[in-house]
Amino acid sequence: MNPTTVALTLLLLILLLAAEWGVSYAVVLSVIATALYNFYFLPPIGTFTISDPQNWLALFTFLTTAIVASRLSERARKRAQEARSRQQELETLLRLSRELLQTESVVTLVSSMPAAVASVTGARSGLLYLLDGDRLYQAGRDDLAEREIPHLRQLSMALSEVNIEADEIQVPLRTGVRPRGLLVLRGVSLSHKISEAIGGLISIAMDRAQALENVAHNEAAKESERLRTLMIDSVTHELRTPLTSIKGAATALLHTGGGSESSRELLSIIDEECDRLNRLVSEAVEMAQLDTQQIQMHFAPTVLLPLIEQACEVCSWVKDQHAIRVDVPAEFVVLADREFLQKVVCNLVENAAKYSKPKTPIVISAEQRGAAIAVSVADRGIGIDAAEQSLIFERFYRARAHSEGTTGTGMGLPISRSIVEAHHGTIDVVSQPGQGSVFTFTIPASVPKR
Repeated sequence: MNPTTVALTLLLLILLLAAEWGVSYAVVLSVIATALYNFYFLPPIGTFTISDPQNWLALFTFLTTAIVASRLSERARKRAQEARSRQQELETLLRLSRELLQTESVVTLVSSMPAAVASVTGARSGLLYLLDGDRLYQAGRDDLAEREIPHLRQLSMALSEVNIEADEIQVPLRTGVRPRGLLVLRGVSLSHKISEAIGGLISIAMDRAQALENVAHNEAAKESERLRTLMIDSVTHELRTPLTSIKGAATALLHTGGGSESSRELLSIIDEECDRLNRLVSEAVEMAQLDTQQIQMHFAPTVLLPLIEQACEVCSWVKDQHAIRVDVPAEFVVLADREFLQKVVCNLVENAAKYSKPKTPIVISAEQRGAAIAVSVADRGIGIDAAEQSLIFERFYRARAHSEGTTGTGMGLPISRSIVEAHHGTIDVVSQPGQGSVFTFTIPASVPKR
């Protein structure tokens, strides 16, 4: 046989073995093939001796070509295996994403998640632990005892990356840098990358479901607010018409001067109660409009001292019963809607007057707090119990001590809070029963243009 044909045949055989069995087998066969080629086809035949120096180059070239070709074939085979592995991982993530992203309810999603992950990855069992409420969800044949929950909590807080131990894969779940929980898979072999991708996909699915629930809740709240506003508008319209008629009739009868003293007293009560009902309806409408942001506010730099003085003039009846002291620097300028901020000051001053003994002072002061100006209204009234201080800003709520012998609608402070919050400020109270109260609200200071 032609030695060249034999060499090419052996080389082809080695390439086939390298592609099928790997480079280690191909290298061993290359050495054996080189020795047999020398023994049977290179003179002197039947010995491992080489008489022609040119045959050394032929043998070296044959061996080198066989080894290099074997390595290239092995590398191609490994790359093909890696490509198939990546394809399988992508298919796993795709199937899992379809399973998880079809659910829009957080409760349904977390309860079905372990079964979905175990089914897609082929795991024997899956376990999902959430730090929020120490919730635990399982699927598969393995069961987790209750005593392991503290251990899972510790792992969720401590793990920062995927941990693979023998037959178990532990995947930390995070929202940004904040730990959310832990996914445990048993009876499956996955790479670190695919495990991290599964953890990220679970976190995204939970965030998406939570966002969809929040959107639905917000839409329902907006619709409820719109219906409530429509009802209030309708009711107030229906109330104001008879109130106007009753008010007009009572005023006309009072002006005629006829009737007995008791009749005129009853007409006066009707007239006052009509005013009270009309004020209550107006405040309810204003509160609803503030909640639904139907009132447009126009913010502009406003000097604070003249605004407070004007608010005191609006509620001038307070000056007849109390001494009002204004301690506000003239240079303070706030970014506010003048009309609405004046209403806040007037509400606080009137509340201080109503719940304080006559002739006691009311002090209005202001101070700079960073980028805001804090305005305080202090009185020496009956004060507010600590348990009720957070409730007095709710609609229609009136403190028990305040509701006896003092008229009011319970809407002044909620309206004031809504106005202050629309100015991106805050309002709170510090009070001690029997010593008085200090209501303080903050308004952004106006920054002068350079």
